[in-house]
Amino acid sequence: MALPVGRPLRIALVAGEASGDLLGAALIDALRARHPDAHFAGIGGDLMRRAGLDAWHDASELAVMGLAEVLRHLPRLLRLRRALRERVLAWQPDVFIGIDAPDFNLGVERWLKQRGVRTVHYVSPSVWAWREKRAAKIGRSADRVLCLFPMEPAIYARFGIDAHFVGHPLADEMPLDPDRDAARAQLGLDAARPVLALLPGSRVGEIERLGHDFLSAAALLLAADPALQVVAPMANAHARAAFERVLAAHPDAASLAPRVRTVDGHARTLMIASDVVLLASGTATLEAMLAKRPMVVAYRVAASTYALVKRLGLLKVATYSLPNVLAGERVVPELMQHDCTPPKLADAVHGWLEQPDAVAALVPRFRAIHASLRRDASAQAADAVLDVVRRDG
Repeated sequence: MALPVGRPLRIALVAGEASGDLLGAALIDALRARHPDAHFAGIGGDLMRRAGLDAWHDASELAVMGLAEVLRHLPRLLRLRRALRERVLAWQPDVFIGIDAPDFNLGVERWLKQRGVRTVHYVSPSVWAWREKRAAKIGRSADRVLCLFPMEPAIYARFGIDAHFVGHPLADEMPLDPDRDAARAQLGLDAARPVLALLPGSRVGEIERLGHDFLSAAALLLAADPALQVVAPMANAHARAAFERVLAAHPDAASLAPRVRTVDGHARTLMIASDVVLLASGTATLEAMLAKRPMVVAYRVAASTYALVKRLGLLKVATYSLPNVLAGERVVPELMQHDCTPPKLADAVHGWLEQPDAVAALVPRFRAIHASLRRDASAQAADAVLDVVRRDG
């Protein structure tokens, strides 16, 4: 199949949250650089609209978190999905791109693929961590999967699925050699005193599960070194309110509250400025690695969820955090579930503060991984999408 003749290229895209909107906008820009007259339509946020998307629905309509909320919105989401796939099919795009949001997008992709529409899924779910056989199911939905991490295509290849590593947009965006002094100056931090960045998560549930233990660990560290600067970035107003509730309920609230500074946003700048980052497992660990900072990674889920995951053998990796997965070995501490206690968190942070040689050895490791992920992801993704459009058969 060659590129369409006699009409502009038509590309349908669906992104369901802020990170997807960012990816989608950059992808639209890269595709438009190659095809200035291309038409883009589907679901996206403000960034994708500004990039030229004809938004049939706003991305916020898909941003539903938590089982109870999903169940409450399920009838609306099912109606939206039915209407969307029919409208996409009627528009006859040259390719449909589902950006992350796998619970919504994979079903739409599968339906469209069965009716002859080329499909691409941008951002592979974490098949390296969870059941690899999911890759086969994803292949039934997508003609091509665009992967952000280099270990992912080989997993898809085992199931005969076409997957391409395009690099990670965060690696393109962040400098290889971040300016720590400038970051401290920007945040008004004392350059002569150590800094602990505290990131118990961006979602309310994470903050409620981890906030108390993170604050208790900070209290232990402050007792050992009163000069320590503890700063917690707040992702949004909901996160701030949750963190403030946890702090107010803490037994040491009276002494902790004046010594734990919160800032709105600026998580990346704070990571660069810090001596150590204590954070919840997730994408933030990648950002901390790209900031070239030592970290302690922690997480806890409901005991029933953890027991079910262990009993069913759903988790397939010995390490959880992206820096360790990408390094191929445990280079930063992971304190999960029963190990996620204030004394253990404090000891792990203290270990980094007391071992400057270990911190220095970590920097070139992280820099090398950063360089391997830096591939101009949006340009690579655009070329991979256009290759699907041109493909015969």
